Amino acid sequence: MFLKFKNINFLALKTAMSKMKVFHSIQDFITYRDSFKNDIKIGFVPTMGALHSGHAALIKRGSQENDLAVLSIFVNATQFNNKEDLEKYPRTWENDLILAEASGAQVVLSPRFAEIYPDNYRYILSENSFSKMLCGTSRPGHFNGVLTIVLKLLLITRANKAYFGEKDFQQLKLIQDMTAALFLKTEIVACATVRASDGLALSSRNARLTLAGRKKAPLIYKTLLEYSDLEKAALFLKSQGIELEYFEEHFGRRFIAGTIDGVRLIDNVAL
Repeated sequence: MFLKFKNINFLALKTAMSKMKVFHSIQDFITYRDSFKNDIKIGFVPTMGALHSGHAALIKRGSQENDLAVLSIFVNATQFNNKEDLEKYPRTWENDLILAEASGAQVVLSPRFAEIYPDNYRYILSENSFSKMLCGTSRPGHFNGVLTIVLKLLLITRANKAYFGEKDFQQLKLIQDMTAALFLKTEIVACATVRASDGLALSSRNARLTLAGRKKAPLIYKTLLEYSDLEKAALFLKSQGIELEYFEEHFGRRFIAGTIDGVRLIDNVAL
């Protein structure tokens, strides 16, 4: 596969592909990144860890469509407006590395907070329209944290393509618009939502559901498909012990958010 490229450090690239590299230092990653010529194509998948089959699908696509697949694992505190939610976010580092390598990741970037936020989050990227709706209504500041960290990671990796799942469609749309507004060269690739056999969209938060909660969770997707009336949807979910946060339509899609066992789940489908 190396013959199609010109002016590439073949030895460095072959070494990178033989064993997954893990970087905690941003500067060490940049030095490594700079060892390749500019005609190498990099596919990037940003995550907060607790990887599952949905992440694996993104990594595999990034590996197939590029010369080097880079994954980031960073639990971004700036996008949590609830301290308890941050503390409960699952951390599964060892399993994450196993899944990442098995899925085709060749490089993992897992920076420290102090290094990626040397300004202690004084400089913030914000959007003043779509980020105020849907999830932004109940999570003030959430998308500021998302957009800020994604911008930093795109600038660090200088990726040709970055892969995001459609489950977080509001996030995906905001990131696509951000890259266009700031003239970034990275192509933001939308990937279909990966679901369990019962329709539940895969999410790292699913691991926090109780057994009973996990049995109820597919009703989020069911409601999204079968109900067009907000009031009836809310009554149905409430009868099942699920709190409906929103059920709205934007950009030709239907969006829903609900809470089970204190775990907030979101989903969306195209109309």
